[in-house]
Amino acid sequence: MKLTLNQRISLISLAGMLVAGFVVSQIYMNKKSREEIKEIAQELALLWKERLLLDEEQTSRMEDLIIEYTLKKNEIINSSMNPIAQVRKLKGIQKAEHRNLGKVLSKGQFEKYLNINKEIRKKS
Repeated sequence: MKLTLNQRISLISLAGMLVAGFVVSQIYMNKKSREEIKEIAQELALLWKERLLLDEEQTSRMEDLIIEYTLKKNEIINSSMNPIAQVRKLKGIQKAEHRNLGKVLSKGQFEKYLNINKEIRKKS
């Protein structure tokens, strides 16, 4: 079956509209997800501010790190790689996160951060 020029143009236009619709929906969902992550990161940063006695700059940097590493972790968790590879990647991301947190927090604050995280994991 051979398509006429008008049929081909119509088919290509329809395909283009479908792709455009998909792209717009992905952008919307991604934007909504990022907004939710940002809200959660703000709340977490404020909790850490209280618990670790952070100043404003530390709180802001903590929020940025929470967003950055949450996005990275979600990407790994939502990937199709096998669970062992996911755990390996997540551990690597956590090491990088701790390294960067160590640059933002004082030594005492960082030790307190690690202890609080240990307690949270024990309760879970």
